[in-house]
Amino acid sequence: MDSYNDFISFPTRRSVVHSTNGIVSCTQPLAATAGLRVLQAGGNAADAAIAAASVLGVTEPTSTGIGGDLFCLFYDAKTRTIRGLNASGRSPGALTLERALEDLAGCPSVETRKRMPLEHAHCVTVPGCAAGWCDVVETFGSGKLDMKEVLKDAIRLAEEGYPVHELAARMWDECKDTLISQGEEQAAEMLLPGNRAPRTGEVMRLPGLAKVMRRVAEKGRKGFYEGETAEKIVEAVQKRGGLLDLADLKRHGDMGSELTQPIGLEWGGLKVWECAPNGQGIVALMALGIMEELEKTGKIGKIGESLNHNDADYLHALIESLRIAFSDGHFFIADPATNPAPLDHLLSPSYLSQRANLFSPTQCNKSLKPGSPAQRSCDTVYLSVTDRFGNGCSLINSTYGGFGSGIIPHTCGFNLQNRGGGFTLDPERPNVLAPNKRPYHTIIPGMLTTAGEQGEINLKAVFGVMGGFMQPQGHVQVLHNLIKFKHNPQHALDAPRICIGENYDPGVPIVYLEEGVNENVARELEKRGHEVKIVKGFKRGHFGRGQIVWVDKEEVEEPIAMEELHGNEEKKERWVFAAGSDMRGDGQSVGY
Repeated sequence: MDSYNDFISFPTRRSVVHSTNGIVSCTQPLAATAGLRVLQAGGNAADAAIAAASVLGVTEPTSTGIGGDLFCLFYDAKTRTIRGLNASGRSPGALTLERALEDLAGCPSVETRKRMPLEHAHCVTVPGCAAGWCDVVETFGSGKLDMKEVLKDAIRLAEEGYPVHELAARMWDECKDTLISQGEEQAAEMLLPGNRAPRTGEVMRLPGLAKVMRRVAEKGRKGFYEGETAEKIVEAVQKRGGLLDLADLKRHGDMGSELTQPIGLEWGGLKVWECAPNGQGIVALMALGIMEELEKTGKIGKIGESLNHNDADYLHALIESLRIAFSDGHFFIADPATNPAPLDHLLSPSYLSQRANLFSPTQCNKSLKPGSPAQRSCDTVYLSVTDRFGNGCSLINSTYGGFGSGIIPHTCGFNLQNRGGGFTLDPERPNVLAPNKRPYHTIIPGMLTTAGEQGEINLKAVFGVMGGFMQPQGHVQVLHNLIKFKHNPQHALDAPRICIGENYDPGVPIVYLEEGVNENVARELEKRGHEVKIVKGFKRGHFGRGQIVWVDKEEVEEPIAMEELHGNEEKKERWVFAAGSDMRGDGQSVGY
């Protein structure tokens, strides 16, 4: 009877996965297996992350693929530093604000929300993913494996076929009309006869995609941004009224991805790291900082002590902190090359304290506006990987909307993203559309380390939650679950979540509560002015799909080979990993 009671109170229906040699955690088992094979073949976390990401582009094309963008954080155990990589593409060089407004005149989203319709070809930005794959392996990889080996499993699965998993089949069916709306002939490349989506367990082949990836494996960036693939991308976009041209693609291929300095916030005695804008990671950092400020000033109780998990007081503070952070993020986040955000000011204790003053413990604030931190002169997939050397790779690869723009370059077997929908058409905002510019990006990989400066920090967790504007919201919630509420990695992901806003817009005054949040809590939130909706069943995918790998060390009796520890032999330590994979996806964590 005792064992039965222990099972009943078990906090989650999946076990945490443990390993000392490395872990791959992602939304699809075949992708996780591909990453694991690369680790076993001598690759490191970066090599394995790209192997897994490329397979996800084959097996979950509604969410990701070579037609999208990529962001990455890499922790180097030898130097104890984190570096970022921004592999997001830019708008066409010929696409001015004036041209977009002229072409889109009369469109409701343009008139009311100052945003381009996601289905229009003007939303197709240069796909940064192919360059990102090559650059991650070249910059952070082990140097032992080339792109042919890293992309081997993705090419094989696309060519020979694979059985479609349950949630992927469901998303494929829900999003197929996006492909069909751009032309039934081209949609047939990613659908089965009769333009239907594959069902669970049906074998799907994408031979055109296999050829595209093989060209990248053999020629690197040039294999995608020049030649046959580039020509077919341009043809498909221009046929539908877009302005992307060969010069845009070649420019990106020549430049490659941008190595970036991550941004961090000391929080809870640790340090949270995110990619710098044009990603929205700063929203997560600001929300964490605002909530910590509310605790320090006594405006809310201590999270995990007097504030219990998902009770009304905690969720109200979480919702309001996120809304405040998003009000700044939506104004200031833009391409740093043209409109750099005042990052130091936005994350300064004085500014976070100022923004925390907007919080009321009893009432929703319905008139939030961006602050003034300084004077100024003018569906996605996420994966976590660690390796036996102690390195960590946090990577996210996305085509934005379900099947992105729905535009498939002829015979290429992949769809192009619609990231240009992240621009605003309001000329008063930093993120306004302009030629050769990167838009506001939702995809954000995360990392957690000990507090300190670069060169001194130790990796504690590789984490992320995919899902549009859910992502910073997911980061805040899983970090609170891990650190404040003492959940294990799997429980931290499985616990019911909340999401503010809808339709890619967190500004909409709606709060979605996942099934499992107490109904009395929902009623209390309504009393405080929140418009609450409960989400059940399959629609719980609304709350994103996350992955976590937690990192610890243990002492060993005998020294481990120098190669294994990257110079830490004298410490007689080895890494021990514990991972969770979101139950809202088809995936799993695997180690060896």
